[in-house]
Amino acid sequence: MKQILLSLGLLLGVTVSAQDCSDLFISEYIEGWSNNKALELYNPTDQAIDLSAYMIVRYSNGSTTAGQQQAVQLSGTIQPYDVYVAVIDKQDPNGTGQEAPVWDSLQVRADGFYCPDYNVSNAMYFNGNDAVVLAKGTTSNVSGAQLVDVFGKIGEDPDNGNCNTDDFSTCGWTTEFPYVAPAGVVATTDHSMIRKSSVLTGVTNPAISFFNPLEEWDTIPAVVFDQDLGYNVGNWESVGTHECDCENLSVDIESSVNVGIYPNPSTDGVFNFSSNDNIVEINVYTTLGQNVLSKENANGIESITLGTDKGVYVVNVKTANGTVASRRVVIK
Repeated sequence: MKQILLSLGLLLGVTVSAQDCSDLFISEYIEGWSNNKALELYNPTDQAIDLSAYMIVRYSNGSTTAGQQQAVQLSGTIQPYDVYVAVIDKQDPNGTGQEAPVWDSLQVRADGFYCPDYNVSNAMYFNGNDAVVLAKGTTSNVSGAQLVDVFGKIGEDPDNGNCNTDDFSTCGWTTEFPYVAPAGVVATTDHSMIRKSSVLTGVTNPAISFFNPLEEWDTIPAVVFDQDLGYNVGNWESVGTHECDCENLSVDIESSVNVGIYPNPSTDGVFNFSSNDNIVEINVYTTLGQNVLSKENANGIESITLGTDKGVYVVNVKTANGTVASRRVVIK
């Protein structure tokens, strides 16, 4: 794949398309309250990948440039069809302000912690209006990096300069064209953005026309109010696993089935189905493996109702030809 260069932090080069299921991509973007910030990376290949060849780069508030201070080198290994969760390194329980600790419930999902000192590297200090890049290369040579994936649009401030830093919920890309304020509702701030299972490769075009956050991503609140506990808790159940069609295709391309589930996310728990083969059985699980719905012997089933419990669910669909496909659905 031809390299796309980051010259002095400005992405340049000829746009090329990455081969499906051939390299890492960002599978979840976690932008929670305070310092609850993380990135989940997915390995769609059948080989382990050494993360030391990759880095994260942050483009803040519409900036077109990023240097060594805006980048951080990754470490560790991702096994085939597995994920790696990078979390900002704020673990001091006594920290306040910019040093406030990541909540324990997110810390336990981390595979690695990064950027403890803002003045050394601020790559993980992103808010919902910052573009985040996954690239191959080293932080000492950002200008020679190869673009692997992008969240957001580099060079665009979706708040049009009107971000209220006292209330970051106003800062981010929105749900309606052209996906910047004042159109639509902010989707990328105080939310986890989960890559749709149909996405098989990262975005390698450094100069997209616009960033539609719902085109390739499902969005769920990063923090929710727990009625039983009486206070806010982290909505992190989706962090640490990723459903991707790359894994299905790697097993048996010929037997794969295209199952559409819409709308996704859903606000009322009702999901409709479309398929190139009759759907005959559906099982729905929480991300912890609890079965919450089972429909069998239902030739041609076209919809289900899960109720209104917010969260992420895994839907296993069996079709008339015996194929079983797994998809992730979200109730927000």
